[in-house]
Amino acid sequence: MKQNKPKYKVLAANKSARHDYFIEETLEAGLVLTGTEIKSLRQGKVSLGESFARIDAGELFIFGMNIKPYDHGNIYNVDPLRPRKLLVHKREIRHLLSETKREGLTIVPLKIYLNEKGRAKMEIALAKGKKLYDKRETLAKRDAERKIQRTKLK
Repeated sequence: MKQNKPKYKVLAANKSARHDYFIEETLEAGLVLTGTEIKSLRQGKVSLGESFARIDAGELFIFGMNIKPYDHGNIYNVDPLRPRKLLVHKREIRHLLSETKREGLTIVPLKIYLNEKGRAKMEIALAKGKKLYDKRETLAKRDAERKIQRTKLK
Protein backbone atom coordinates (compact mmCIF):
# COMPACT_ATOMS: atom_id res chain seq x y z
CA MET A 1 0.00 0.00 0.00
CA LYS A 2 1.42 3.37 -1.05
CA GLN A 3 1.58 6.04 1.63
CA ASN A 4 0.66 9.59 0.65
CA LYS A 5 3.42 12.09 1.32
CA PRO A 6 2.58 15.70 2.14
CA LYS A 7 2.81 17.85 -0.96
CA TYR A 8 4.87 20.56 0.68
CA LYS A 9 8.31 21.20 2.14
CA VAL A 10 8.37 22.71 5.64
CA LEU A 11 10.95 25.50 5.85
CA ALA A 12 10.43 26.60 9.46
CA ALA A 13 8.17 25.64 12.34
CA ASN A 14 7.25 27.51 15.49
CA LYS A 15 7.77 24.71 18.02
CA SER A 16 7.05 26.87 21.04
CA ALA A 17 3.58 27.85 19.75
CA ARG A 18 1.99 24.51 20.64
CA HIS A 19 3.70 24.64 24.04
CA ASP A 20 2.64 28.20 24.87
CA TYR A 21 -0.87 28.24 23.36
CA PHE A 22 -4.04 26.20 23.02
CA ILE A 23 -4.59 26.02 19.24
CA GLU A 24 -8.27 26.67 18.48
CA GLU A 25 -8.31 26.88 14.67
CA THR A 26 -5.74 26.84 11.84
CA LEU A 27 -5.68 28.64 8.50
CA GLU A 28 -3.39 28.75 5.45
CA ALA A 29 -2.18 32.14 4.23
CA GLY A 30 0.04 33.25 1.36
CA LEU A 31 3.05 35.51 1.92
CA VAL A 32 3.98 38.69 0.04
CA LEU A 33 7.78 38.56 -0.35
CA THR A 34 10.47 40.20 -2.46
CA GLY A 35 12.73 38.19 -4.77
CA THR A 36 15.68 38.02 -2.41
CA GLU A 37 13.42 37.09 0.50
CA ILE A 38 12.02 34.04 -1.28
CA LYS A 39 15.53 32.94 -2.25
CA SER A 40 16.66 33.23 1.36
CA LEU A 41 13.49 31.42 2.49
CA ARG A 42 14.24 28.52 0.13
CA GLN A 43 17.65 28.23 1.78
CA GLY A 44 15.88 27.87 5.14
CA LYS A 45 17.16 31.13 6.62
CA VAL A 46 13.96 32.04 8.43
CA SER A 47 12.94 32.20 12.08
CA LEU A 48 9.40 32.28 13.48
CA GLY A 49 10.46 32.35 17.12
CA GLU A 50 8.95 35.62 18.34
CA SER A 51 6.58 36.38 15.49
CA PHE A 52 2.89 37.16 15.68
CA ALA A 53 0.16 38.30 13.30
CA ARG A 54 -2.08 41.34 13.60
CA ILE A 55 -4.80 42.96 11.53
CA ASP A 56 -4.04 46.57 10.50
CA ALA A 57 -6.37 48.61 8.27
CA GLY A 58 -8.30 45.52 7.19
CA GLU A 59 -5.18 43.57 6.15
CA LEU A 60 -3.31 40.79 7.94
CA PHE A 61 0.40 41.31 8.65
CA ILE A 62 3.09 39.16 10.27
CA PHE A 63 5.47 40.97 12.65
CA GLY A 64 8.78 39.78 14.10
CA MET A 65 9.46 37.09 11.48
CA ASN A 66 13.17 37.13 10.68
CA ILE A 67 14.24 36.30 7.11
CA LYS A 68 18.01 36.68 6.93
CA PRO A 69 19.34 38.69 3.97
CA TYR A 70 20.18 36.68 0.85
CA ASP A 71 23.94 36.19 0.40
CA HIS A 72 24.05 37.41 -3.20
CA GLY A 73 21.26 39.98 -2.85
CA ASN A 74 23.47 43.08 -2.35
CA ILE A 75 21.30 46.22 -2.88
CA TYR A 76 18.06 44.26 -3.28
CA ASN A 77 18.02 42.94 0.28
CA VAL A 78 15.37 44.44 2.56
CA ASP A 79 15.04 44.76 6.34
CA PRO A 80 15.00 41.22 7.82
CA LEU A 81 12.37 42.10 10.46
CA ARG A 82 9.99 44.18 8.31
CA PRO A 83 6.26 43.46 8.60
CA ARG A 84 5.05 41.21 5.77
CA LYS A 85 1.56 41.03 4.38
CA LEU A 86 -0.35 37.75 4.57
CA LEU A 87 -2.81 36.90 1.81
CA VAL A 88 -6.18 35.66 3.07
CA HIS A 89 -9.76 36.23 1.96
CA LYS A 90 -11.68 39.20 3.33
CA ARG A 91 -14.23 36.96 5.06
CA GLU A 92 -11.37 35.15 6.83
CA ILE A 93 -9.95 38.50 8.01
CA ARG A 94 -13.38 39.49 9.36
CA HIS A 95 -13.63 36.13 11.15
CA LEU A 96 -10.14 36.50 12.66
CA LEU A 97 -10.89 40.07 13.75
CA SER A 98 -14.15 39.11 15.46
CA GLU A 99 -12.56 36.13 17.24
CA THR A 100 -9.58 38.11 18.52
CA LYS A 101 -11.76 40.94 19.83
CA ARG A 102 -14.54 38.84 21.33
CA GLU A 103 -12.69 35.94 22.93
CA GLY A 104 -9.25 37.43 23.53
CA LEU A 105 -7.51 35.03 21.15
CA THR A 106 -4.29 35.84 19.33
CA ILE A 107 -3.03 34.96 15.83
CA VAL A 108 0.14 32.87 15.93
CA PRO A 109 2.20 31.49 13.00
CA LEU A 110 2.80 27.74 13.19
CA LYS A 111 4.94 26.96 10.14
CA ILE A 112 6.16 28.22 6.77
CA TYR A 113 6.28 25.86 3.83
CA LEU A 114 6.48 25.69 0.05
CA ASN A 115 3.45 24.11 -1.60
CA GLU A 116 3.59 21.84 -4.65
CA LYS A 117 3.71 24.88 -6.98
CA GLY A 118 6.67 26.38 -5.10
CA ARG A 119 4.64 29.16 -3.47
CA ALA A 120 5.48 30.24 0.07
CA LYS A 121 2.60 29.61 2.47
CA MET A 122 2.20 30.08 6.20
CA GLU A 123 -0.02 28.14 8.56
CA ILE A 124 -1.46 30.51 11.15
CA ALA A 125 -3.65 29.68 14.11
CA LEU A 126 -6.14 31.31 16.41
CA ALA A 127 -4.71 30.52 19.82
CA LYS A 128 -5.36 31.14 23.48
CA GLY A 129 -2.42 31.55 25.84
CA LYS A 130 -1.66 28.81 28.36
CA LYS A 131 -1.07 29.50 32.02
CA LEU A 132 1.97 28.01 33.75
CA TYR A 133 -0.08 25.22 35.35
CA ASP A 134 -1.52 24.29 31.93
CA LYS A 135 2.00 23.92 30.53
CA ARG A 136 3.01 21.71 33.48
CA GLU A 137 -0.09 19.56 33.00
CA THR A 138 0.68 19.09 29.29
CA LEU A 139 4.27 18.06 30.08
CA ALA A 140 3.08 15.61 32.74
CA LYS A 141 0.64 13.98 30.29
CA ARG A 142 3.33 13.68 27.63
CA ASP A 143 5.77 12.08 30.10
CA ALA A 144 3.12 9.61 31.24
CA GLU A 145 2.38 8.62 27.64
CA ARG A 146 6.10 8.07 26.99
CA LYS A 147 6.42 5.84 30.04
CA ILE A 148 3.43 3.79 28.89
CA GLN A 149 4.94 3.38 25.42
CA ARG A 150 8.29 2.30 26.90
CA THR A 151 6.67 -0.37 29.06
CA LYS A 152 4.70 -1.69 26.09
CA LEU A 153 7.86 -2.01 24.00
CA LYS A 154 9.71 -4.00 26.72
